[in-house]
Amino acid sequence: MLKIGDKELKSRLFVGTGKYSSHHLMEKVIESSHTEVVTVALRRVDFDNPVQANILDFVPDNIQLMPNTSGARTADEAIRIARHCRSSLGTNWIKIEVISDNRYLLPDPVETLKASEVLANDGFVVLPYMNADPILAKRLEDVGVAAVMPLGAPIGTSLGVQTLAMLKIIIEMSRVPVVVDAGIGAPSDAALCLELGADAVLVNTAIAVSTDPMKMAKAFRLGVKAGRIAYKSGLSDKFSIAEASSPLTGFLR
Repeated sequence: MLKIGDKELKSRLFVGTGKYSSHHLMEKVIESSHTEVVTVALRRVDFDNPVQANILDFVPDNIQLMPNTSGARTADEAIRIARHCRSSLGTNWIKIEVISDNRYLLPDPVETLKASEVLANDGFVVLPYMNADPILAKRLEDVGVAAVMPLGAPIGTSLGVQTLAMLKIIIEMSRVPVVVDAGIGAPSDAALCLELGADAVLVNTAIAVSTDPMKMAKAFRLGVKAGRIAYKSGLSDKFSIAEASSPLTGFLR
């Protein structure tokens, strides 16, 4: 069981809501993934149009909504969006996204730390999206975040786990859950993160742009489950030379 804030979760797969061809497909993907946590940008929620379907109408009631501060470029903007989310959506969960880099969409570490500290002190369950920086992860932990969300690769690239060495250090040092976010391109990438000891992964693009998002969501669900089982079972050590699984000598004596 994974505990974040005051919530206990069975699923270690978090799902994003962007890039789907329809809200109906997104809803089916959420069901197929068995996720319990879904992230959505506040700017994609239309509170004022009574005719057009609202994206939140397609998120099942039993799902923990994790709004994010997508679009924020400073800590002040992220704080303002987070407080708006709490008042309008009725949840104190918030994924901090502060991105000031237009080319690679990398999170701003200074502004992310500022926003996280203010919001943690304001009673939010804070999950900051961050670079795979072990020192930043500790600083965020010190200011009271509920989990850290280091990237595996730049967002939306589906490059897989490009930050492996740093993720290992973050996982080893962290006293809060580690959720690998961004860049995960295949179920095997998700399995690898869980094998390393990460507590969960967040996946969006790799599911949403696949030929069959519902089947891909199921594949990620199984990949995450396999990775966690492998981690708990104890993976074999790696060796630089061959070692026979059966004895090569002595059996004729």
